[in-house]
Amino acid sequence: MTYAKAVADGIWAANAVKVGYIPSVTVAPVIKALVASDGGGDGISPRVTPLSREEEAVGVMGAFALTGALGAIVMQDNGFGNALTALATFPMSYHLPLLIFANTRGGLGEYNSMIHSISQPVPAVLRAVGMPVFELDRRNSTDDWRDTVREAGVHAVMTYRPVVVLGSFWNTDGMVA
Repeated sequence: MTYAKAVADGIWAANAVKVGYIPSVTVAPVIKALVASDGGGDGISPRVTPLSREEEAVGVMGAFALTGALGAIVMQDNGFGNALTALATFPMSYHLPLLIFANTRGGLGEYNSMIHSISQPVPAVLRAVGMPVFELDRRNSTDDWRDTVREAGVHAVMTYRPVVVLGSFWNTDGMVA
């Protein structure tokens, strides 16, 4: 199993009914795995759809909780700069579960020197606003990735709040440089 497939399997195992994503080459392997496992192609399927911005994804995917369902988001961690206000004022304030998987940037192997300034503080910023954050990297097996993503979704539903899983693809089969 690839790391990207592990993430996709974890999202579906958490019973997400819909996944919105912000297109990016760094999350493309996860999107491809999600779409393939849902019978789609060209970046879309019945339960997977691209969205234009992170705050849009929070609104659209967060609204599924209003129907008793779980929505999920796949994005890059630097997108939390766009999403933070939406997260703090919608799903966090209204106690709505939401599963977010974000590929981390700015760590080992990062070629883009400017990305470090936003990506490095992301875990601390999210925790500072009270959001649970779980981190994965090459030291975790693909089974760990799948199970952590699934458990994060279960935790989101159980605690009525958004939960973030940050995954570093550096030096895994999902690495994009």
